[in-house]
Amino acid sequence: MENRQPHHHEVANYNRAFAIGISLNVVFVIIEASYGILAGSMALLADAGHNLSDVVSLILAWGASILAKKAATAKRTYGFRKATVMAALISSIMLFIALGAIAWESINRMLNPQPVEGMTVIVVASIGVVINTITALLFFKGQKQDLNIRGAFLHMAADAAVSLGVVIAGLFILFKGWLWIDPLVSLLIVAIILVGTWRLFRESFNYAMDAVPENIDLQKIQQYLLDLEQVDSLHDLHVWPLSTSETALTAHLVVKNNPLDNAFLAQLQHDLHDHFDIEHVTIQLESIEQASLCLLGSNNECHR
Repeated sequence: MENRQPHHHEVANYNRAFAIGISLNVVFVIIEASYGILAGSMALLADAGHNLSDVVSLILAWGASILAKKAATAKRTYGFRKATVMAALISSIMLFIALGAIAWESINRMLNPQPVEGMTVIVVASIGVVINTITALLFFKGQKQDLNIRGAFLHMAADAAVSLGVVIAGLFILFKGWLWIDPLVSLLIVAIILVGTWRLFRESFNYAMDAVPENIDLQKIQQYLLDLEQVDSLHDLHVWPLSTSETALTAHLVVKNNPLDNAFLAQLQHDLHDHFDIEHVTIQLESIEQASLCLLGSNNECHR
């Protein structure tokens, strides 16, 4: 016996947030890169390069969020929900590449310090703090429920912190004349962003491999199912992400009294949704006799 939960999940619409964030950051990247070259600041150029990768990441995340809303087809029965996972994964890989390039150039600048216009660095980076903070706030609400949105939020929040670091570097250059502080701040920027990027890569890779999402406690789900009065045992319990915001579950429950009415399955689906954040539930019920035959391998209708 099998039942499926109706698809009532609504994915929040972040079209406006993506449009505003991308527009602001494209303009800022052009400004920051231009003044970075004019001021001879590696910190500004590093920040501009990172911002450029973030613009691409925002575009990927936006495209993925649109694809995730497309209806399922006969070939893609889950639709394009996994596009959000792929966007987060690609975004993290792009960040690794950008960070490597910035670190390489910063080390060269450490060995061969270049003249830097401190005031230009301060002014441009201050604008970056404002723009990146505004953009990050656009995604703040949704970053706790959606890995794709969290990726966008982390990118922009990191950018705001990075720009603040560049402002501080500019102050030291202006008042102390410490040219080495510029590439040093660039390396610190790389180290800070690397921590968040590694977490994003690890989590998005696990999602792509259908690992159990970090917010799901598989042992608690298993215990909940086993504690049900009607359930004798269970097997083939699988939990995996359909997208960065939706989780699916399938399980075979061995029940003491079979058949059970639909009220039992409805309550299961309700509890798994409300208490464990499982959006799509598929349960197969088996009698103790059927389960025994499955274990012996003598029932051709057993599904593993």
